[in-house]
Amino acid sequence: MLLYLLDLIGVAVFAVSGVLVAAHSGLDLLGGLALAALTAIGGGTLRDVLLNRHPIFWVRDARYLLVILLAAALAMLYLTFLPPPGHGFLIADALGLALFAISGAQIAEAAGLSPLIAILMGTMTGTAGGMLRDVMSARVPLIFQQDLYATAAIAGIVAYLVLQKLGTPRAIAVSVGVAVILLTRLLAVVWGAHLPRLHLITA
Repeated sequence: MLLYLLDLIGVAVFAVSGVLVAAHSGLDLLGGLALAALTAIGGGTLRDVLLNRHPIFWVRDARYLLVILLAAALAMLYLTFLPPPGHGFLIADALGLALFAISGAQIAEAAGLSPLIAILMGTMTGTAGGMLRDVMSARVPLIFQQDLYATAAIAGIVAYLVLQKLGTPRAIAVSVGVAVILLTRLLAVVWGAHLPRLHLITA
């Protein structure tokens, strides 16, 4: 049930981030809905294909699509009457990243896969939808920008897996994992933190 709720909340939050990007890009209502859906289910769809989980999660359970429609409609209604929050996109994206990364890692963990695969699947679940959103709206994907993004997801997933290994109750491990990703991502944006750059030595 906890995994299911994380998935639904992550879908809703990422759908909102898709609508915000669509609004900034000047797309129409249909474009906003398409971008919301692509953001919300893109990462999970790729994860399910790679893990051979069929039917894919949103085909098996249409409530995911209903959540996308509801979240996108509410976001569009809000933007019709009020300006978007100053950092609304970054907050929605960071929260979606955190929720999807942990839920993706849990799915791989429940399938009996190794911790390394759980980290990979969780990171991909959290980042692939946002990458598709940014590419389709002609933006540089956040994962390719300088501040921490995928690194934040990896840090939170590792924290979750370590706590699980130590016998910490799942709800606490999930909460800590989500918090690590969310805080790392937001602090990286505020402080401009990034991984060391590669440098070429020329003769």
